[in-house]
Amino acid sequence: MKITASRIDRFLLNPGPDIVGVLLFGPDQGLVRERAVTLAQTVVDDLGDPFRVVELSGAAIKADPAILGDEARQFSMTGGRKVIRVIEATDGIVQVFADLLEGSEIESFVVAEAGNLGARSSLRNLFQKAGNAACIGCYEDDARGLIGIINETLGRYGLTATPDALAFLSANLGGNRLVTRGELEKLALYAGATEPGPRDKGTGDKGTGAKITVSLEDAIQCIGDSAAMSLDFVAYAMASGNAPTLDRALERALMEGTSPVGILRAAGRHLQRLHLTLGMVEKGMPAKRAVDALKPQVIFKFQDEFLAQVRRWTGDRLSRAMMIVTEAEIDCKTTGFPDVAGCHRALIRIAQAARTGNP
Repeated sequence: MKITASRIDRFLLNPGPDIVGVLLFGPDQGLVRERAVTLAQTVVDDLGDPFRVVELSGAAIKADPAILGDEARQFSMTGGRKVIRVIEATDGIVQVFADLLEGSEIESFVVAEAGNLGARSSLRNLFQKAGNAACIGCYEDDARGLIGIINETLGRYGLTATPDALAFLSANLGGNRLVTRGELEKLALYAGATEPGPRDKGTGDKGTGAKITVSLEDAIQCIGDSAAMSLDFVAYAMASGNAPTLDRALERALMEGTSPVGILRAAGRHLQRLHLTLGMVEKGMPAKRAVDALKPQVIFKFQDEFLAQVRRWTGDRLSRAMMIVTEAEIDCKTTGFPDVAGCHRALIRIAQAARTGNP
């Protein structure tokens, strides 16, 4: 069974008694892990319980194909349904899952985590077609979904973000769900919040009952030296035509866990902001005033460089650069495509265009 995007949240909280296995796959491995935990906790509250939670790797199952079925058909020694967590699942063990789903007397709930499986993946197709199993794709948050994650996570700490801070956070987070939540939790503590309340009930005070507001300055100070700034360095080096700096910034962003698609999206957002600014300039607004009018504002340390880029680029060339980014993102989502190399090639092409003035 394929779970559509509109049904995912409800399904994660209540997969139903007829579902014996769920496959989670996709490029956002942080989201894969987060959803796996949510599903497992519908059966077992304490995922550290050794009697009711078993973790197996894809490699272990491949070496001993019987182990998954044996574990799934055993009762827990302490009573209650068991959870079998399978990490690093691949097409290489699809027959093991097929035998399991076709069998009977399954006493456990199997949650499998996989990487970015293509449309032709045999494992993905198995879980999509099975009546007693489900398949969920885990992709990077789009703008609307990311804003919801930001508000929900900060809300658990009783925080609200100003519009400028929300825009900055949504522009600089989102490549990996776990990284996003970690950065937001760090921001919450930086802003003065204490421990979070229940997931849907932020306490929102410092012992006084007063709401805490996260400002743009808070957001910049807290996450400005992390993944967000790495992406900024990539985007600015690209649009300035600085290939050596671009290579170093790209390497750092990848080492920090940002996916090639996340990097391309950050580059695309930067080009869109340049295009927007240039549009205001072409309508008669002074360049400096147009830059100052952007929301969120350009970080002070980058203002001179951003202004220089506005003067370097033209609208037509920016449109072609954005098309390069879009095509590269599509390629990176194609099964078997070398996404890191494709991302690097697209950014270098744009950097060369920035230096030479050619598309």
